[in-house]
This record gives sequence, structure tokens and C-alpha cells, in this order.
Amino acid sequence: MGVEVYVGQISGLVTEDEVRKLFSVVGTVTSVHLVTDSASGEFRGCGYVRMSTEEEAGEAVDLLNGAQLGDRLIVVKNAAPKIFKKAPSIKSGPGRDSSGKPPHARRKPIS
Repeated sequence: MGVEVYVGQISGLVTEDEVRKLFSVVGTVTSVHLVTDSASGEFRGCGYVRMSTEEEAGEAVDLLNGAQLGDRLIVVKNAAPKIFKKAPSIKSGPGRDSSGKPPHARRKPIS
């Protein structure tokens, strides 16, 4: 599975292969993802590198934070854990009570 580290301040002139090459000095790089803007496709200047072990990820942070890559000094730190929001259940929402039934299903027939 691997452990991700965040890489910031990446020059727009740097390629994924150059990032992979730099990080491979501390261990096995399983993936490199450079972040682009979803609307314009423009590079955002940051990315994520997945190292094969937690130890290698820690070594990458220790050794490569402040290293020169291209024409800039990069920032390398532990990636924040991904948080997935739980989708609302069908029972929740406006007009429903704790039973999950909509208002028209709770009405009593008129006698």
C-alpha cells in the first residue's frame, strides 16, 4: 500500500520522473502524483509521493525537506490523512422523522 508524503513548492519546470528520481535515493517510490487544477489543468506546484514503507516516508521527510529540486527548495512533510465524508442516509433529510418515513406516509386516514 505505501505511505504518502506531501511535496510543496515544486517548480513548474520539474517532471514526475525528476521527482521520482530524487525520492528514490531514500527508498522505493511506488507512485508520484503532481496536483493540477481540475478546471484549467494547470500545475498547482505540489504533489504526493508514495513510498513503500513508513520508515522510507519518514526518511524522505527528514532528508529531502529543504532539498533543491529544479530551481526551488521543496517542502516535504507527512501527508495529512484523507478524510472521506459519509454520504447522508436515505432516512435523513427534510420532512422525515426518526422512522425515516416521509410526512405523507405518517398521515392517518380521514374517517
